[in-house]
Amino acid sequence: MTRSEFSRAIAVEFGEAYGRSLVRDLVLTPLGERTAEQALAAGVAPREIWLALCAAMDVPRERWHGAGRPEPKR
Repeated sequence: MTRSEFSRAIAVEFGEAYGRSLVRDLVLTPLGERTAEQALAAGVAPREIWLALCAAMDVPRERWHGAGRPEPKR
């Protein structure tokens, strides 16, 4: 997942404004008690951040594939 795919997935799943707020403000334990924004700046892979956000926000697993990515085969 690229940063642009990450940004698109956030906007599609949470909306532009709320998504920006989550990325900036939500502290994620699996990412070392960092926000998504801090994790991106520290070089954490966008995919890892996306999955941590999905888990924290109770996004149904069938949508964890993210925007712009094919849905995984079952």
